[in-house]
Amino acid sequence: MIETQKPRVREAVSAVINRSRGGARLSGFVLDMFCTSLADVAGEFAVPSYIFFTSPASALGFVLHIQAAHDGEERFDATEFRGTELAVPSWASPVPRSAFPTNVTKKEWVQFLYRIARDIRGSRGILINTVREFESHAVDSLSSALKVYPVGPILNLKGGDTAAGGAAAEAIEWLDRQPESTVVFLCFGSMGAFPEAQVREIARGLEASGQRFLWSLRRPGQGDENVGEVLPEGFADRTAEVGRVIGWAPQTSILAHRAVGGFVSHCGWNSTLESVWFEVPMATWPMYAEQKLNAFLLVKELEIATEIRMSYSSESGEIVTADEIERGVRQLMEKDRSREARLKRFSEDIKKALMDGGSSSSSIAEFFEDASNGAM
Repeated sequence: MIETQKPRVREAVSAVINRSRGGARLSGFVLDMFCTSLADVAGEFAVPSYIFFTSPASALGFVLHIQAAHDGEERFDATEFRGTELAVPSWASPVPRSAFPTNVTKKEWVQFLYRIARDIRGSRGILINTVREFESHAVDSLSSALKVYPVGPILNLKGGDTAAGGAAAEAIEWLDRQPESTVVFLCFGSMGAFPEAQVREIARGLEASGQRFLWSLRRPGQGDENVGEVLPEGFADRTAEVGRVIGWAPQTSILAHRAVGGFVSHCGWNSTLESVWFEVPMATWPMYAEQKLNAFLLVKELEIATEIRMSYSSESGEIVTADEIERGVRQLMEKDRSREARLKRFSEDIKKALMDGGSSSSSIAEFFEDASNGAM
């Protein structure tokens, strides 16, 4: 699909250049990590390509490492790796096999990742949605061989529109009536749907935990429709005073709310950065892509999160039990002063990074200066 867009991109860029004669100059292409093959079009215009990497620097370092090992003399094959852990330069600790991204275990997908990694190495530079202070080890490791620009956090903090009413607006109104930092929020991203058996285990675990909760529940192939049909009988009535189950959720508005004290998350990178921004502790429940790596980063390397099941994969068919969920939710909502202090420090770091003179602000300025030197 990306390949078929090359003629359209070529035409669009040519039109912009023709309209801008004597005005704006073309400095380069910024390409999404899945659109790296469009570097060919940038080459036709004699300008460099930059990659925008939307996942963490540590995940980028992992992909680049396995690609280099595969292309090197050892001909490393990630799909056949049977060790318990792998030493990766961008990680302070060896990465356990259980934290490998789901696509690394599939031969067709890992070849695609290798190609992306080669294209990334051939770019002029890499913009990463992270903050130097948040991932200092990974950023320093990558900077030793590549030009990287940590420009994060790139977030939409306006939240969802709840003014029109509906369940999302009612959820915010319900939060307004709850004590501070007492509600656990469960949300697993736009693709985070569970089979019915797992939904029932989550419900039982939440009820047993005794915690207040707000649960964004999506059904496979059905989205937000009739989510209550898969809940245990009587669950809604028994938890009416302490919980709410909704479909789509205005995540940033909820994380920003004073009543929310914990976040059970799939560890998508945007969700992770949002949670850190608002200083909401996380319990990790990764689903797909690089999310297991993100969970390992949060729990083991940064020590700012707890876990439900860090090695979970949505494709495995495994069921996380109600006991595990109850235990994980209780642990998440327990006070941990050292964890909270680390989370507060990182939250302050990523906010300062965007201020004038901050690390990300300076990195963005450096990128524009570098790009302008290559303009045609």
